[in-house]
Amino acid sequence: MSAPLPPALLATLQAHQPLLWLNPQLGSALPASAPTAQQVQAAAARLQRCAGLLAMLFPELAATQGQIESALHDASALYAQPPYHGVQGRCWLKGDHALPVAGSIKARGGFHEVLAHAETLALQHGVIQPEDDRRLLASPDARALFARHSVVVGSTGNLGLSIGIMAAALGFQAVVHMSVEAKEWKKTRLRQRGVTVVEHAGDYAAAVAAGRATAEADPNSYFVDDEHSLPLLLGYAAAAAPLAAQLAARGAVVDAAHPLFVYLPCGVGGAPGGIAHGLKLLFGPHVHCFFAEPVASPCMLVQLASGGDAPLSVYDIGLDNRTEADGLAVGLASPLVAPLMRAELSGVFTVGDDDLFRQRLLVEDHCGMAVEPSAAAAVAGPHWLCNSPAGQAYLAAHGLQGQLADSHHLIWTTGGALVPAEEHQRFRQRGLLLQG
Repeated sequence: MSAPLPPALLATLQAHQPLLWLNPQLGSALPASAPTAQQVQAAAARLQRCAGLLAMLFPELAATQGQIESALHDASALYAQPPYHGVQGRCWLKGDHALPVAGSIKARGGFHEVLAHAETLALQHGVIQPEDDRRLLASPDARALFARHSVVVGSTGNLGLSIGIMAAALGFQAVVHMSVEAKEWKKTRLRQRGVTVVEHAGDYAAAVAAGRATAEADPNSYFVDDEHSLPLLLGYAAAAAPLAAQLAARGAVVDAAHPLFVYLPCGVGGAPGGIAHGLKLLFGPHVHCFFAEPVASPCMLVQLASGGDAPLSVYDIGLDNRTEADGLAVGLASPLVAPLMRAELSGVFTVGDDDLFRQRLLVEDHCGMAVEPSAAAAVAGPHWLCNSPAGQAYLAAHGLQGQLADSHHLIWTTGGALVPAEEHQRFRQRGLLLQG
């Protein structure tokens, strides 16, 4: 079909050439359905009141009293040498690749949605009262209730892990529909947790559609819809306040004189979109969010660049959605998130598969962290902003050139803690080979 994209942009995308695209609709009106600050605070409150439950279910959370949070790291070493030297400002890395239990950013939204569903069911059936300790959600009565219900999700891997792990821990029948892009070790991890894995020959969208169809046919089945889920989005948005506290604790001020630039890997858009929205609610015009997408799967870029609400997939413009970044291999952007990002996202930059492995190697060598290739997708963000013509144009348009030296660049890593050692070794060897 004919794609409503500017010819020059279309040609660059079809040639798989990395680029930084700037969003011309940044600052436009938010949709009426945009989550409010109160809704985000309610999600944060739910995670807080369920912290004792989480600490009881998962020994890994005992040390943090059930808090699901990742560390903020100094990433200056990552930008002190080629190819990314010349970045002005202080650089940080937010390590969601090491979030406990689920080992990825998906724990934020995934755990929140399952907990919200469990609360709702338990309240409806009188298993708990609104003021009760949420550790009662692990009681025999609650587990008997949950055993009669299933939680279903379609995933390329990491969301399936977070939903499957949380649902199974509470006693739900957990079912994950996984696409061809999903790694075999992720399927194995889920099965070891008692999760049913249903495999599909199609891509991410096919797995989601199959999961949705099976859930709709069963009144006791709850479908976690990565493309449309507000509870997922709110769980991700709740990450903004803890990050703000971490920055403040490190003496990092965010205001007009000290702008914050955030770079997030993007698949369907739920996790980065939720985080970006939460940050915009907190910091307003002083935070600038950019997504990183594979050159073969830039679904959010394509949707936003089309300028309209009609769905437009990467397949529609001649791309094949084939990438080593399995968690980012998505053909069509979330229709819930895209309208939000039309107003709030500063831009999107794309990355080739070889660069994913090079960037992953840099993170390992200079920050001491083993991440998935897809989790390193955003590493080049500060370089694009500071050293490319498009980045310079963005800074000039927003009057930020004079503040760059006092700015903050934050790279969000998304997955890797549960990756088997042999997989990390394979990633490293490929990175070394590409590095020459």
